[in-house]
Amino acid sequence: MAIRQTHTIGVIAGDGIGREVIPAGVAAIEKATRGGAVSVSFTELPWGCEYYLQHQRMMDEDGFDRLSTFDAIYLGALGAPAVSDGVSAGLILAIRQRFDQYVNLRPMRLLPGLSSPLANRGPGDIDMVCVRENSEGEYSGAGGRIHRGTGSSAFCVTASSSPRNGRGQRSPAPRSRTRSRIRW
Repeated sequence: MAIRQTHTIGVIAGDGIGREVIPAGVAAIEKATRGGAVSVSFTELPWGCEYYLQHQRMMDEDGFDRLSTFDAIYLGALGAPAVSDGVSAGLILAIRQRFDQYVNLRPMRLLPGLSSPLANRGPGDIDMVCVRENSEGEYSGAGGRIHRGTGSSAFCVTASSSPRNGRGQRSPAPRSRTRSRIRW
């Protein structure tokens, strides 16, 4: 009999649409792992802007220690009109930086039976992976605007960030079910 491996996941649904999409995502993950060699155990954490309005902080004082006990963090959307973007984005950046979540990897596929806003495109036409730097650059909390009105920015990217993000961009390409092309 195979041993079933359980992964623990800390869930921060956050605010707004996060509270709508995270439960659907949890249900999808549970269904995908049902009957397999892997199982998941979710722990909901009530952190976000509503928590901030009640406690004047975005999460418990021991929040990072608690998050470090999980195998993964499932983070929804954070933000609310009554809380400044600097406060809500501060939690997102702190989690990314503290746990070195340096790549935001977003697979994109058009599934059979769904229509696309892209004209004349079907499931075989859309099979992409978006790879975005997640903890440096504009997400570092350092830098700012220069040459106002031109759209130029100054930000910090370390020498180790570029190569590891490049690896993140290349690693999903061979698994693509269709053409493997990397676009810069």
